[in-house]
Amino acid sequence: MRLLVTGGAGFIGSHLVDRMLADGHEVVAVDDLSSGSRDNLAGALRSDRFTLHELDIRDPALIRLTAELRPEVVFHLAAQISVRRSVADPVHDARINVEGTAATLVAACEGSARKVVFASSVATYGRPTTIPVPGDAPTDPRSPYAASKLSAETYLAMFRALHGIEYTTLVLSNVYGPRQSPDGEAGVVSIFTDALLAGTPTVLYGDGTQTRDYVYVDDVVDGLVRAGGSEGNGRRFNLGTGIQTTDRRLHSLIADAAGAPDKPGFAQPREGDLPAMAVDPVPANEGLGWEPRVDLSTGVKLTAEWARSRPR
Repeated sequence: MRLLVTGGAGFIGSHLVDRMLADGHEVVAVDDLSSGSRDNLAGALRSDRFTLHELDIRDPALIRLTAELRPEVVFHLAAQISVRRSVADPVHDARINVEGTAATLVAACEGSARKVVFASSVATYGRPTTIPVPGDAPTDPRSPYAASKLSAETYLAMFRALHGIEYTTLVLSNVYGPRQSPDGEAGVVSIFTDALLAGTPTVLYGDGTQTRDYVYVDDVVDGLVRAGGSEGNGRRFNLGTGIQTTDRRLHSLIADAAGAPDKPGFAQPREGDLPAMAVDPVPANEGLGWEPRVDLSTGVKLTAEWARSRPR
């Protein structure tokens, strides 16, 4: 099967590329390398079943490329993912996440793709009243980033109605694992891991009781692969563990994996941070046969092992 992955040089996208190649597929990745890296695709680039195109998804060349490739499934992971940048520059955010999604959908149709699998975000839920957040919870975006992700979901449904192309949306919780950049605002596992391995200070915002739902990247990739099949057409699924982990507990797990002192500093809570978040994965199990398999302690250790071996 021939597959197209937008954002294929990124954290999650590169793991998806590796998985699809291991499964025997032909994979084409599109990435402008603004945040992704060729280093993430070091193994894939040695395969004769993989091609990387350095291309912005808004470039008309994507339509020509997809029309020529005719991929069966398009995995749309390319995005602007910084909430804070979206607040500072909502127009830039919309150009990538909304215009870019529309361009990707046009390209998918031109290439006669059977399906688009889209990576959305728990940010679309805003401040949920029920945790774990059920799959049918109302959306309430509180940032331009969340609004753009939800707008992209609307485009998916519209293109299905207008052109008959299938889709599945996966709402990703806090994804972590090897290759995640410690420079972003969302990669707290990578941020803590790099700091603790280097012996530099770490900071918890608030009193350490804020919670998040951490899901390992290989589990997310498995969800993406399952969504690329015939199941879940026209549906939206949460990918998370349903387990709330406090910031303080996370720091302890990472300190243990890094062999470092578990002594974080504390700072004032950041404006807009949610006090708690976790999503209900049961519908994804029922609809896709998916479930998270890597527990947080194991995933953190795997991430620390990778960080130790990474060239600096």
